[in-house]
Amino acid sequence: MKPIAIFRHSPGEGPGYFATFLDRHSLPWTLLRIDEGMAPPANPDEFSGLCLMGGPMSVNDELAWIPQELELIRTADRLGIPVIGHCLGGQLMARAFGATVGRNPVKEIGWGRVAVTPAAAQLAADWLGDSAGFEAFHWHGETFSIPPGASRILGSAHCANQAFVRGPHLGMQCHVEMTETMIRSWCQQWEAENVPPSASVQTPEQMQADMEPRIAAMRAVADRLYTHWIGGLRED
Repeated sequence: MKPIAIFRHSPGEGPGYFATFLDRHSLPWTLLRIDEGMAPPANPDEFSGLCLMGGPMSVNDELAWIPQELELIRTADRLGIPVIGHCLGGQLMARAFGATVGRNPVKEIGWGRVAVTPAAAQLAADWLGDSAGFEAFHWHGETFSIPPGASRILGSAHCANQAFVRGPHLGMQCHVEMTETMIRSWCQQWEAENVPPSASVQTPEQMQADMEPRIAAMRAVADRLYTHWIGGLRED
């Protein structure tokens, strides 16, 4: 099988648990370090799937690689190559498929429950089994609208659009790929966010409390999402 391309847009926002999952399933992958100046490939045909990670930038920023990745996502869709996106990655997918990305009503930082959208319960079950929702990790100030032809499967109290499905593609606003090391590293940047603690913003102490059971519970859900996604990988 051709490798899965993982796009890293920031040094601290690598593949995390997603890479662990792929290794456990003996699936080859390659890391494209966009943050180090690597250009996105012109054609996705050399990959079985595309995975887009997060980053502190906005999809609306004028960065040379953003339109290149948007076109790559659209080409992958035409070729039947599945795409999965985490936070910024989900926003890139939404923009590529014709949606908008803009400011969320509040910043959402820390642990928070996301719930299955009742209108898409059957579709959500394909990806999540019998789960009605779970506690996910969040770190964002912007969010996406749902693109044409896609269905919203997850939402939260502070961000209506937490995940959408479009054919074999999964775009997420939340972070299910987190590791303990990543959370501790991100918490060091908390003061730079310049927002006080609130219902949607946790302190570093709150985020790092009970991390082991929280991460374990989230990984059980990530396993279901990732397992369904790899079922669509192109094998030729």
